[in-house]
Amino acid sequence: MVRNLPLSTVLVTAALMSGTAGVAAQAMPAAVDEQVEITYYNYNLASAGIGAEATQQLIADFEAAHPNITVNAVGVQSTEMVSRIQADMAAGIGPDVTQTIFDDLAYTIDNFGAVALEDIVPPEELAAHFEGMSENGLELGRLNGKTYALAYTFSTPVLFYNADLFEQAGLDPDQPPRTWEDLKTAGLAIEENTDARAFEAAIVGPGSGGDDWMLQSVILSNGGRTLSEDRTTLTFHEPEAIEAIAMLRDLYESGVFHPGELGSSMESMAAGQVGMYLTSSVLQAYLIAGSEGNFELRSAQMPGFGERPASPTNSGSGLVIHTTDPVKQRAAWELMKFMTSPEAYTVITSQIGYVPLRTDIVTDPAYLADWVAEHPLVQPNLDQLERLEPWVAYPGPNYRQINSIMMDAMDMAVFGGVDVEATLRDAQANAQALMP
Repeated sequence: MVRNLPLSTVLVTAALMSGTAGVAAQAMPAAVDEQVEITYYNYNLASAGIGAEATQQLIADFEAAHPNITVNAVGVQSTEMVSRIQADMAAGIGPDVTQTIFDDLAYTIDNFGAVALEDIVPPEELAAHFEGMSENGLELGRLNGKTYALAYTFSTPVLFYNADLFEQAGLDPDQPPRTWEDLKTAGLAIEENTDARAFEAAIVGPGSGGDDWMLQSVILSNGGRTLSEDRTTLTFHEPEAIEAIAMLRDLYESGVFHPGELGSSMESMAAGQVGMYLTSSVLQAYLIAGSEGNFELRSAQMPGFGERPASPTNSGSGLVIHTTDPVKQRAAWELMKFMTSPEAYTVITSQIGYVPLRTDIVTDPAYLADWVAEHPLVQPNLDQLERLEPWVAYPGPNYRQINSIMMDAMDMAVFGGVDVEATLRDAQANAQALMP
């Protein structure tokens, strides 16, 4: 996943940004009363399927409601978003608004002219739009006290489990694992009494895809962190983190935790070949489709350590404004407001599978109440929002290399038979050398 970011491109981008600083100082108009086109980079549009179709419909609905605004929607893979923005800004054709994964947010703020909403939107208008939104969800897009992104498509880790396999293993499917110790006990029973694999997860190994958002959840749940609160020091070698990784190592060595590729884990869970799968809640629709008529799929909150509840982090993305043109800023803000409205979140949750930032709509019959009643598997995801912690993005231009060094070490510590403490110690020292 590591991609070095060319210094020459960064310097050109910085020059472009500084050259337009005077434009940013102009006040954003109260409305768009002229024809304007904005360019919107969206990664849901880069893949065929429900996500793209729902996004296309939302954009069409927005344009119908805002006839003066045309949205030039461009599909860009999430893993290519940073390099695409970088190249296009250097060429003078950068986007006006983007769907940015939270792991890239800090770099985007520092290098791509991400605009803080507090700097362009009148306070009363911003407060009115924030009303009804989850405060924990709003924090996902904040850095240094300002809001640079509004959570658009995001999810939390959910434990999906096969109730039929629980019964075959002599377990009570009405009592899913609450702690990691519970999960180990259940996993050993599944391994002993069924032909299924007990547990797979998107925490570390090939199933994580190289992302650390779920790993951060596990470490946070044990009272640790991967980065100090002042964002200067890596902390994944602290005792709490070491203990959390040792727990995962024990699950693997006991035969409970099976490392699988993301795609194969999804398919195996949907086929009834895995007892428990900790993954993004966005996979709910896929897993339901596979389980229908084959086995009973259920869901539970992420396990915690002992009496301490889990501290789930988020995957996903936020909407970010980049343009410094006042009229385009208003158009981009109108798009952002529309895409984070009750109507849009109803579509995003029911059709794509993400968590709504507006928690009040889940009980509103005009929006999601009926859908939630028909889809009980979403409830653990909603219940976890009150404990939601942001997915921490590492600072500086080497943030992806830092993440890669850490994740490689975590993979070895869990699956490679190496000394956990020494491996994390050495990796932290190497990664710290890349910190700004």
